[in-house]
Parts: sequence; structure tokens; C-alpha cells
Amino acid sequence: MTPITEVEGRRLSLSNLDKVLHPATGTTKGEVLHYYAATAATAILPHLRDRPVSFLRYPDGPGGQLFFTKNPPPGTPDWVRTTPVPRSEDPGARQVMVQDLPALMWAANLVVEFHTPQWRAEAPEIADRLVFDLDPGPPATIVECCAVALWLRERLAADGLSAYGKTSGSKGLHLLVPLEPAPSAEVSAYAKRLAVEAESALPELALHRMKRALRPGKVFVDFSQNSASKTTATPYTLRARVEPTVSAPVTWDEIEGCREPEALAFRADDMAGRLERYGDLLGPLLDPEQARPLPAGSL
Repeated sequence: MTPITEVEGRRLSLSNLDKVLHPATGTTKGEVLHYYAATAATAILPHLRDRPVSFLRYPDGPGGQLFFTKNPPPGTPDWVRTTPVPRSEDPGARQVMVQDLPALMWAANLVVEFHTPQWRAEAPEIADRLVFDLDPGPPATIVECCAVALWLRERLAADGLSAYGKTSGSKGLHLLVPLEPAPSAEVSAYAKRLAVEAESALPELALHRMKRALRPGKVFVDFSQNSASKTTATPYTLRARVEPTVSAPVTWDEIEGCREPEALAFRADDMAGRLERYGDLLGPLLDPEQARPLPAGSL
């Protein structure tokens, strides 16, 4: 029998609560749902709100089928908000918006990673943040990503911009920058310019091109997620990994002090303590007073 629960007046059917989703720790679907309801909800919802959400679904865990979807899944309740997101191949396309706790728990029951663009639904292709996805090519790790992040922080500061970090929840590190709204194309062009500069300044460490032959031992400074069509793992989302790793905000002291990959590996059961200690380290991304303009002549 499928359990029925009520969340803020919405009735939800929750399924397969005993299914193990993260085999290395034996973490069940019920425990995943508890993470979102009891730990992550107050932190993740502001980062999801008013943004069209894409889902990476992993209903049988990371060893099963993984599939990425932007369209509202079949059976989406009529009380879950959707927003038009025109695409060249589908001008009438819509995507889910996770605006409240019932919608969060409905989506979490599907077993998903949450991914969001750098713009809000009311202003498609107008970015209010910039992102760098620092992706290490083995044997490089997140330790090398931290070195590149420190260089980027200083370079962004020279342009009057403040950067905030989070783990990808996989191998790398994300840097996010609050911006006064600007066209995604301009943000992408500026991010690419800084990625090229990073490669020039750190030729043994940083790389702005994705070419696989160049990747070993270096950090790919991926600027492409600033494109209006791209998304990035939402802060506090669980990732489809053998352990329940989280895309977790981190302090600059933690980035500066990182000497081994395990120092910046955070799991679902780490997050309550971190939120109690730090609050939302990415809160400045949500504060319009923290936003700064792109430098003049970014294109």
C-alpha cells in the first residue's frame, strides 16, 4: 500500500520508501525524503523559487537508469506550478517550478537531482548570477579546483564582483556570483574571457577548453553553464552518487585550507550541522543589494 501524507494541505502519495538509493551507505528513499523535508527545505527552496527546474531522475539509484528531463513529468499535480520556457524545437514548452514544500516533496518522491538556470522565469535569458563549474581531470581533484577558485575570486574582485563557493556534490567546485540582471549572452562572454585568462595565468593547472586530450591533471573552467539554455546543480540538491553527496555551500576558509578531497565531501547527514553553524552561505545570491553589474565592455 502506498503511504499518503499531507504537506501544507496537499496530499502526496509516497512510494518505495524502503528502496536503497545510495548503496554505499544504504540510504533509503525514505531517508532522502526526510533530508529534503527536515534539513534542506528552508535552504533549497529560495534557490529553486521562480526558476524553471530540470530534473536528473535516478529512480533506481545511481546504478540504474538516469535520465534528464525538462518537461513536467506525467502525472504532475495541477497544484504544482509550471512556467512557459519556449525552445526552438518546442515553442509551447513548459517546465516545473518548485515554489513550496509540497512541490519539493512531490519532486523528491520522483528521486531527482534539482538543476536550475542562472535566470528567473519572469525574465528568461536575463541572468542574475554567473557560474563557473570547476571540473578536475584525474589525477587532479577538488584540491586543484580550490587553487583555481582562489585565482578566480581575486580576478572577479578586481572587477568589483564577489564569488561564493559550493561543492558540485561530485568531483568539482562551483563558483557563483550575484549580478545585476544582464543578458545571458553577455554573462557567458565575460565568463569565457575570465576562463581564458585563468588558463593563461595558471597554464599548468587551468583549462578553458573541454577537449579530453587536454584534461588530465588540469581543471576545466567550464563557463558554458552561463548559456541561457544550460542549468547547474541547485545548492543543497542530493546527487545521483553511491553516497548521498550534496552540492554543499562552503566557506572561503574551507576552500583555502583544502588539502585533500575528503575535506570538501559533504553528505546528507552533514548538512543539518552545517546549516546550524553557518546558515545559508549562498544567501548573498538571493539579496538584490549584493548584486553588482557586469564590468563595462564585457563582450
